[in-house]
Amino acid sequence: MKRSYILLLLLSLFVLLVACQQSSTNNANQEDNKNKEDETESKVDSNDPTEDSNDSKEAEQDKKDNTEQREDQNKDVQEETTEDGMVVVNTPNSLEVVVNKQRTLPEGFTPKNLMVPNVPFSFDEDNPKKQLRQEAAKALEALFAGAEQDGVDLVAASGFRSYQRQKEIYNYNVQTRGKEEADKFSARPGTSEHQTGLAMDVTSAEAAFALEQTFKQTKAGSWLSENAYRFGFVIRYPEGKSEITGYSYEPWHIRYVGDKTIAKEMYNQNLTLEEYFDLIP
Repeated sequence: MKRSYILLLLLSLFVLLVACQQSSTNNANQEDNKNKEDETESKVDSNDPTEDSNDSKEAEQDKKDNTEQREDQNKDVQEETTEDGMVVVNTPNSLEVVVNKQRTLPEGFTPKNLMVPNVPFSFDEDNPKKQLRQEAAKALEALFAGAEQDGVDLVAASGFRSYQRQKEIYNYNVQTRGKEEADKFSARPGTSEHQTGLAMDVTSAEAAFALEQTFKQTKAGSWLSENAYRFGFVIRYPEGKSEITGYSYEPWHIRYVGDKTIAKEMYNQNLTLEEYFDLIP
């Protein structure tokens, strides 16, 4: 009887041991399967073509949004017209802005980032007319350096002018020359290129530092006429174009247009800004 009891006990322990072993194996298999499942899910997440497609679509949408934003910033918004028929330019900070006797800058406009270019001037004292917008100032430095390499000594004479300063100059010219004569060479306040900070009058010692049409006949004037475009500048009021520009020929007045391609095309085709941008009234 005792012996039978012991055998029964051993048999029970054996069954229990087998059961525990099976349970442990099942748990291990389940854990292994769980790990494999996690690993597979991770791989699917990282290689899911749907997710890549979504990311790609988002990137394309961002690119489209940015493009549309740039287009909105650059598109030609309807320009206002004053009571006296003047067009108020809507992009005064553009390097391609066109101001003339029919197109005026917004009231109170002053260009930002004005600076004094590192070039020789025809005067020593500090004066706002030494300033240009930064982009134009850097380009002017390159132009002067190019002239120097070719043995030409240029001198800057007059750059930025505020609305108030142009008003003083225009009124003085009207008083001393008469309105009809003054309008041939002097801009009314608000319509001067000098107020944009993109124009500079240039002369030379050979021209006695004067701003006269005879500057064209000097070595410096000839070089400027033939090379200004290489640095993004144009002769703003070229010879024979006064009916378009409204001003007499000024071989000393250069205007920065920003894009050397535009400057070169205008030079090669002898175009004014009005002609190039199709803004002839």
